[in-house]
Amino acid sequence: MAKRLDGRLLAARHEASLRASIAQHLATADDPPGLAVVRIGDDPASGVYVRNKAQACGRVGIESRIIHHPATASQQEVLESIHQLNGNPSCDGILVQLPIPPPLDARQLLLAVDPAKDVDGLHPLNLGRLVRGEPGLRSCTPAGIMALLAHGGIALDGMRALVIGRSILVGQPMAILLQQANATVTVAHSRTRDLAHHCRQAELLVVAAGKPGLVGADWVRPGVVVVDVGMHRVPPQRQGEQGTLRGDVCFEAVEPLASHVTPVPGGVGPMTVAMLLWNTVQAWRLRRGGVVGTDLAPLPR
Repeated sequence: MAKRLDGRLLAARHEASLRASIAQHLATADDPPGLAVVRIGDDPASGVYVRNKAQACGRVGIESRIIHHPATASQQEVLESIHQLNGNPSCDGILVQLPIPPPLDARQLLLAVDPAKDVDGLHPLNLGRLVRGEPGLRSCTPAGIMALLAHGGIALDGMRALVIGRSILVGQPMAILLQQANATVTVAHSRTRDLAHHCRQAELLVVAAGKPGLVGADWVRPGVVVVDVGMHRVPPQRQGEQGTLRGDVCFEAVEPLASHVTPVPGGVGPMTVAMLLWNTVQAWRLRRGGVVGTDLAPLPR
């Protein structure tokens, strides 16, 4: 039976560490760290994510602000909000909540964020720093996964890793971080031939495919480490019941075979939010002369 990589537990420890760090630095700082979330439209899942982020900010002492534009907002209106936040000294971090409804240009909006406030790690400057192994703000989900793996005592050196998914939000930065930890990394995607074969070769499997239940027991080797990034709401089977959340991995089928596995919910999700908080505090410290290190997750073991 697999050991569960508990994101809720680690995120709680991480929040306690951040809360103490903020309290310590407030003795000399003018104001607490500030995070602004730019939300466009009324996507229900985005609403849940934004509320969760605001609640997490409140727990550690970060001041959060939500700028909510209607789905009918123009590109220029959203850009003006971002430019105002770039120049606002009380705002240390800016997150543009994805997905962005068409016809708005998501690429242009993300590019408009000041790289020093890009707490999602998606600006080309921060992605370039990641590729070069230089200090900078890292993409939250991959950074959270690396923290979970470290906390689980998983030695990545020389490990055969497969990342399913190639987005700049998860797949691409995940592969780079694993390579920098000396894993041997393969990136698979929707055009990969015989995906099941590649999965069975992997000692570490990071699944960010966006397809519920994609990976089952016949796709994994005994002893594999499985990280499930997927999050899908499954409708209730009977009237009056609540829907459930599931990932890209068939958890019940894979858990008996794996050595370690992340649950859904309670695995990667809480650590994504924890890394967002971490990035915001790092940006706050940098604005006050601190240094952002390449290791953004010195979490208690």
